[in-house]
Amino acid sequence: MKLLRKKDSKKINLYKKSVNLLNKIQKIKQNKTKNFKGKDYKIPIYDNSQLFEEAKLFSDWYAKKYISKKKISNINHQINRQIKFLLSNLKSKNDIFVHRDFHVSNLMKYKKQLATIDTQDALIGNRAYDLASLIDDVRFKSNKKLKDNIYNYYLRLNKKNINKEYFLNDFEILSVLRNMKIIGIFTRLAVRDKKKKYLNLIPYAWKLLEVRMQSNKNFNKLKNIFDLNFSKKMRNFK
Repeated sequence: MKLLRKKDSKKINLYKKSVNLLNKIQKIKQNKTKNFKGKDYKIPIYDNSQLFEEAKLFSDWYAKKYISKKKISNINHQINRQIKFLLSNLKSKNDIFVHRDFHVSNLMKYKKQLATIDTQDALIGNRAYDLASLIDDVRFKSNKKLKDNIYNYYLRLNKKNINKEYFLNDFEILSVLRNMKIIGIFTRLAVRDKKKKYLNLIPYAWKLLEVRMQSNKNFNKLKNIFDLNFSKKMRNFK
């Protein structure tokens, strides 16, 4: 994190190294290993049912906190319906090793190279997920130019393996669903666990949602639900 608080040129360099590391991770083919007890462990699939339960944390915690009891049931039904719709529009197979929390706070310098920690929740899923986690990281703000540079660098490295149109679609959907999950988790931490410092990150998570929902028509209904029920003031509330 400290290394990224430097000039843009150095940031891009570090992010490129992060993408190089992600590429290595995504080449892992083994989906079986031994757990700490020495027993066989098969890495589960990051399927739509799990992605749904995670994104639904937005409804369960954030919406529930800010929407009136009279309206919450109907609004959450609408939101959850759109989550399922977005999941049904993912194009890529669940066949890539997914770290699941691949962002700058989980990257560290080790023997003059980048390494990652917190791999215990890894699953086999969509190749766009970890890139969305890295680029649209709620913990570290970055401008559009930097985001685009990182994204395009990843595409150049993987041009033989990717349908650009399908990949962008999945990247945007997974970024939105991930940040909905994060908003839900941070609200839960504040409400249930009294860890209110995480509320400070929610306004930026909303901005990330807004950016990714701009041009993909799959988000039209979800965007409309958000605009009708979550005001700008509410989105910026800490």
